[in-house]
Amino acid sequence: QVQLVESGGGLVQAGGSLRLSCAASGRTLSSYNMGWFRQAPGKERELIARITRSGITTYLADSVKGRFTISRDNAKITVYLQMNSLKFEDTAVYYCSADPGQGQYAYWGQGTQVTVSS
Repeated sequence: QVQLVESGGGLVQAGGSLRLSCAASGRTLSSYNMGWFRQAPGKERELIARITRSGITTYLADSVKGRFTISRDNAKITVYLQMNSLKFEDTAVYYCSADPGQGQYAYWGQGTQVTVSS
């Protein structure tokens, strides 16, 4: 069982930056592909970034390309989402999730709220 905890969310002005962290307890994250998702009010949860076990970014949503970066530190069992040039439309609850390797995200954190003021 993998327990994920997100942190780093908050209120930021448009154009600002935040770095989200996803920490694991229970076991190492090194054997999981990891993803960051977000869910805005009234919208479905969407995948915005994905990184493989070995640290290769395999997906960035068009809406965040050039602004967001996903990275991981397997030694610290943490995955990061660096968010720059934030826009009002980035306002959402952000979740990290772990994929054991079968293309299905099996473990989820509780989410962290990001609010961007215009």
